[in-house]
Amino acid sequence: MKNGSGNTKLILLHPYIQKQSSTTRLWLLAFVSFFTIIFLLTLLYTRDTIIPSKNTSVAAAVAAVVTSAAGVSPPSTTTTTTNSNLPTTTINALLHYASRSNDSFHMSYGEMKSISDVLRRCAPPCNLLVFGLTHETLLWKALNHNGRTVFVEENRYYAAYFEEIHPEIDVFDVQYTTKAHEAGELVAATKEAAGNECRPVQNLLFSDCKLGLNDLPNHVYDVDWDVIFVDGPRGDAHEGPGRMSSIFTAAVLARSKKGGSPKTHVFVHDYYRDVERLCGDEFLCRENLVESNELLAHYVLDKMDKNSTRFCSDRKKRSVSSLS
Repeated sequence: MKNGSGNTKLILLHPYIQKQSSTTRLWLLAFVSFFTIIFLLTLLYTRDTIIPSKNTSVAAAVAAVVTSAAGVSPPSTTTTTTNSNLPTTTINALLHYASRSNDSFHMSYGEMKSISDVLRRCAPPCNLLVFGLTHETLLWKALNHNGRTVFVEENRYYAAYFEEIHPEIDVFDVQYTTKAHEAGELVAATKEAAGNECRPVQNLLFSDCKLGLNDLPNHVYDVDWDVIFVDGPRGDAHEGPGRMSSIFTAAVLARSKKGGSPKTHVFVHDYYRDVERLCGDEFLCRENLVESNELLAHYVLDKMDKNSTRFCSDRKKRSVSSLS
């Protein structure tokens, strides 16, 4: 019988061999980690440089489509963007959807189109002044494409809120000191002072006329307004401010122009009401009324000589067409 222990072989590993194997693995791990980090950094850098280029190309393409639709050449580094009206199809779509709003106080298609047609014919850049923030505010801003549009609002809190959610809109709040039931008395007093503080041609910033708005920003009085739309302040309540001041101010601004077109289109909404019709007759004048219906009146005023003391002439009322 053979002794099994005699064939047993013992292999001993020197500690140096184990240490050398562990060190090799550590170096290999470090080597792989180093190149992994380099790869990730390269990938991130490449992504940051490629994606903006892609976004720039997309933005340029979108700009080209939009400007092409508006009839404007795409902007370049050596040219400036020119003013242009919106395409007719775009205008018609805006009017269509605005006139079909669920808001019970929105304007009709015919009323909005009358104002839109004037804005479309206005030489760019067109200056539009609107009294009152209404359901159509964003529509007027959009229709006066590449023009200047300014809104005047009686409620300072609503003006601030509206400007916060629509920072592209220029809104200025104004404090009205009149009452609608005082309209007759105020209009009579203003007519008597037409040769002095309530004259038809003046800088309202320095006016002492009761109906003149003199607390708007200075630059508002320096602009030659092409179109003025009176749809504010509130005029449907006995104690409301009424629209005597806004109509009188529109009349003075139109007649005091220093440049631009000598004519100003003035629209008055809610023309069926006594105050709007009275102030329209006395300050905008029936000889300047070109079209009207129960809700909207359209006047075209010429600028006057600085020494003028009368708002209206003795000429007979011109032929007036009806707004559909």
